[in-house]
Amino acid sequence: MVYEPGAIDAALAAAVGDEPMLIAELRVAFLESVRRGLHGLESASGEAEWEKAAWRLRGLAASFGAVRLMAIATEAAESDAHDPALMRRLRRAVDRL
Repeated sequence: MVYEPGAIDAALAAAVGDEPMLIAELRVAFLESVRRGLHGLESASGEAEWEKAAWRLRGLAASFGAVRLMAIATEAAESDAHDPALMRRLRRAVDRL
């Protein structure tokens, strides 16, 4: 799956219309939520907590059209907790947002 560069801004524009300042504020809020979601994965204390955090991050990514992050979060939900390679991919996907 490929991340469409304008997908997040398009999703925000569809929700709030042509309000560049509001779109910018919501984008910042989205990125903060994604970082909190990533932190939730990093600090998960067991498989159940890991899976819950991964599904939460996937839902957030799906809501805003962050397809690459959504795909990796889905993979995380179905994988062992704290897989180092998977965590690197998640961090990279978040950094690309």
